[in-house]
Amino acid sequence: MGYEGHIYNGLLEHYEPGATKEEIDVIFEDVKKELLPLLKDIQAKGEVDNSFLKTKFDDQKQWDFGIDLLKQMGYDFKHGRQDRAHHPFTISFGSDDVRVTTRVDEFDVMNMIGSCVHEGGHGLYEQGLKTEAYGLPESEAISLGIHESMSRFWENNIGLSKEYWQNNFPKMQSYFKDQLGSVSFDDFYAAINKVQPSLIRTVSDEITYHFHVMVRYEIEKGILEGNLKIKDLPEYWNAHYKEYLGIDVPNDTQGVLQDVHWSHGAIGYFPTYSLGSFYAAQWHHVLKKKFSDFDQKVASGDLLFIKEWLNENIYQYGRLKSAKELCTDISGEPLNFKYFLEYAKAKYLG
Repeated sequence: MGYEGHIYNGLLEHYEPGATKEEIDVIFEDVKKELLPLLKDIQAKGEVDNSFLKTKFDDQKQWDFGIDLLKQMGYDFKHGRQDRAHHPFTISFGSDDVRVTTRVDEFDVMNMIGSCVHEGGHGLYEQGLKTEAYGLPESEAISLGIHESMSRFWENNIGLSKEYWQNNFPKMQSYFKDQLGSVSFDDFYAAINKVQPSLIRTVSDEITYHFHVMVRYEIEKGILEGNLKIKDLPEYWNAHYKEYLGIDVPNDTQGVLQDVHWSHGAIGYFPTYSLGSFYAAQWHHVLKKKFSDFDQKVASGDLLFIKEWLNENIYQYGRLKSAKELCTDISGEPLNFKYFLEYAKAKYLG
């Protein structure tokens, strides 16, 4: 099909139409420049104890609580369902039939919660596309970056916020009295937002997550530019996990082979994960400016106004606007990393 500019643009176009390698480079330079010092500042505050989240939480109770959280978001079970998968995903057969999956680990309750809320965000986007336009651009998502902004917005900006859990922590305690009955709200909130470098991208915290993505992006560019050979990838991966996150990779299963993307040829996909988080922070900023009582609404358990805003500003347009046009129309400017940085600093450094 051809491409303009850098060879990476030809693959990026499949997942984030209109984005370029040069634009992605700028974003990850900001990640290196701004997030590495922020990570060190957060770590300097001391270790957070989240051990009480790693005790045994009943499988069925976790599942039931996850269903409650999806309903609270406005996920429509008349036109969707939830099932289990080792690697959570969302699949759509049109806005009338959208299915999400989650995984349940009895010794990691936030794994299930994060998966439910994350995939619920994807599911709401698919359910919000116009049913009457099935098969046409109006019924299709704009890009993977925008799609990921829907899931990361719900999972992190909402689902890991203090206000969200002011409403939902008492409910969770009622499900798990033995495990959480004596845990204070402040200890719980700190535990679910623990920042700690780890090996696996899909379960990493919202700060270190972007270093996982950056390593993959740098590898993809290196391969396409001819600067990296396949046989050298484990060594490159391990060295950069040590450089960025300060951790040693014990084997390739937990290292360079952990994702499914490369094995089925999805090169150019990974940057959209970070783009999604940065778009999400921009939506969050706009919403908090628009609704002066945003925090109070979320703390009361009222989340449907968020779904309505997303439907009005994002869902209904399908592919009628590009990601860049959508971002400018909503926020008055293109994607800007500063909103994620401001959100992260306010949350983790106060």
